[in-house]
Amino acid sequence: MDLFINENSIKILDTIPEGVYVIDKEFKIRFVNKAGYEITKKKPQDVLGNLCYALCKSERCELGCPISEVLRTDHNVVELDTAIQNAYGELVPINLNASLLKDESGNPIGGIISFRSTRINKYNLYLDETDHFYGIIGNSKEIKNLFKIIKDISNSFATVLITGETGVGKELVANAIKQTSQRAKGPFIKVNCGALPPTLLASELFGHIRGAFTDARNDRIGRFEYADGGTIFLDEITEIPIEMQAQLLRIIQEGTFERLGETKTRKVDVRIIAATNQSLEELIKVGKFREDLYYRLNVLPIEVPPLRFRKDDIKPLVDYFIKKYTAKYSKNINSIDDESLQIFLNYDWPGNVRELESCVEYSIIRSKRNDFICSCCLPPYLRNFKNCDGEYSIKEKELNEKTELLLSLLRRHNWNKTKVANILGVDRSTIYRRLNKISKS
Repeated sequence: MDLFINENSIKILDTIPEGVYVIDKEFKIRFVNKAGYEITKKKPQDVLGNLCYALCKSERCELGCPISEVLRTDHNVVELDTAIQNAYGELVPINLNASLLKDESGNPIGGIISFRSTRINKYNLYLDETDHFYGIIGNSKEIKNLFKIIKDISNSFATVLITGETGVGKELVANAIKQTSQRAKGPFIKVNCGALPPTLLASELFGHIRGAFTDARNDRIGRFEYADGGTIFLDEITEIPIEMQAQLLRIIQEGTFERLGETKTRKVDVRIIAATNQSLEELIKVGKFREDLYYRLNVLPIEVPPLRFRKDDIKPLVDYFIKKYTAKYSKNINSIDDESLQIFLNYDWPGNVRELESCVEYSIIRSKRNDFICSCCLPPYLRNFKNCDGEYSIKEKELNEKTELLLSLLRRHNWNKTKVANILGVDRSTIYRRLNKISKS
């Protein structure tokens, strides 16, 4: 034990609020601090001397142990969002860091992992106080129709294709589909296909065996195997390379696949939910997406409407984000003034709910008031919106700093440059010059 941690170190580590545990080179737990036991609800006799899985039971234990990742990449794992199971079987979202412990000669002798809970109880209280559908907030006709569709498909095991612009909440819709389905208690694995290079994506989805490629030092199961009996959410499905799409099609049709470097065929039972903000029909025309895969994915299509088509949802969303960020930043703001709300209602929100949330957070941070959000603390590009008639006050020299405003107006008026120029009080040629500059940037 002295090789890993001494009495003084124990006293120090027991005072910090983050959980910390130390493992040896056989991945057996040698130490856990007080916060680690509190977060996991585990007892020393249940974990000390056992494999690290006994403490955390994280999805990363199967998909790629953090310490294994450090050994493989020679880089520390920093700010990894994942989840662990506590002693009662409850999932606890955490943020995790991992690094190696080395002896005086620089040889690895173990690893140290720190973690903290990232979703405090207040987050659930926000939703408890809000009219929502599995985390989706809104009361517009469009969003209520979306809720009905999700309920209608709750007894189906067919694949679902969620489409919609960036920031509309496609992942929340996927979560609601899973929570209302007959697989609600099964695994729910999420993969952002656009965040991984093709070679790593194949390993993440299908797994690999030792020696499959240069850094494959151990066998590793893939996301599909880990999701067996549950649901997998493939976000940005269009980022899966065309040559890999045949493997995905095979899983949908037959439920079979092979790990990278392996000839053994494996079988899984997984419900697939895919999402994209691109037109699959257009990608099919240019040969970047398989038509047969499209029809297999598009059995149950769901289109999430953009925020500009459901303005009735803006007020409840703003109220929700105000509660969320006033708690985060310890402020007492509880509402938004009429002028600011009218600006929010007039704006087109090209970034949708994600952009709205960012604007509310910005306003909370900048606000000097203790009661409500006023227009003076809104993001600069929103302060130009004045009324429902679309009248703005802006000088030509300011246009270069108002890219979002310009693009929003063009979208709203079907790219009628003359009309937008009149609204902004500038010459039509100014609009062309600005668009030309944007295209070259």
